Amino acid sequence: MEQTSNLPHPTLDKTSGWINGFIGVVIFSGSLPATRLAVLEFDPVFLTVARAAIAGLCAVALLWLFREPRPAREQWWSLLIVALGVVLGFPLLTALALQHVTSAHSIVFVGLLPLATAIFGVLRGGERPRPVFWIFSILGSALVVGFALAQGLTASPTGDLLMLAAILACGLGYAEGAKLSRSLGGWQVICWALVLALPVMALLSLWLAPASFRDISLSAWLCLAYVALFSMLIGFVFWYRGLAQGGIAAVGQLQLLQPFFGLALAATLLHEHVSLGMLAVTLGVISCVVGAKKFAK
Repeated sequence: MEQTSNLPHPTLDKTSGWINGFIGVVIFSGSLPATRLAVLEFDPVFLTVARAAIAGLCAVALLWLFREPRPAREQWWSLLIVALGVVLGFPLLTALALQHVTSAHSIVFVGLLPLATAIFGVLRGGERPRPVFWIFSILGSALVVGFALAQGLTASPTGDLLMLAAILACGLGYAEGAKLSRSLGGWQVICWALVLALPVMALLSLWLAPASFRDISLSAWLCLAYVALFSMLIGFVFWYRGLAQGGIAAVGQLQLLQPFFGLALAATLLHEHVSLGMLAVTLGVISCVVGAKKFAK
């Protein structure tokens, strides 16, 4: 695995950035449906710490295998932000939210992630997208918020507020991790963030573990494995690398595709109802990625 800073050609960097970012989005699209299935049998807090602990152990093995040097002292603060945002914050808040709303409903909120990531990309990453970029990004987010309001928030105000908090935590973690990836490397960032959180997550996993796992189904175990290995680790290898190569604000707009893939999974795997309104909103936010990409720089 090469570090992002060693890649020489800017044009190839941008192309690779979009490819890596797209792969990351496809992997992340399965996170909410898998979490939805898992919390039917696992406590959401236990699920959060268990997935982080499993991914953290894998991260330790990767860092040891490739004999990666420790991050510099000034990089640990950024790693802590990444850990709080994407290792703890987003998984925990979404797991709690999915006790109140369906995965199809929650996936629509993922359409807010590009705007949140772009804002934190400006605040933490020093990026300066063109003004027209913000029009497309805000339009996509407005479609998502408008859909939630059109539902009257009757599904669950608690679930929607938890999803909004999760989006903010995730956007910050994405932007901070992408900024750090430029010097530390994409896969190294998520691995070190997982290692940083591992002692706490491992202890909490043992403390919160149910008395017996006898009644846990195979599907729940597979969902735990997915969110631990793919959502928590492998997806970030591609995602952070893509953000660092192609730009946080620009590649971050690929997240507008995530609701489309997620809704398809929710309908096929969970047999959840996907309304025409959900599809219309999803297609609307997807169309915004073209304009946002064009004016990101």
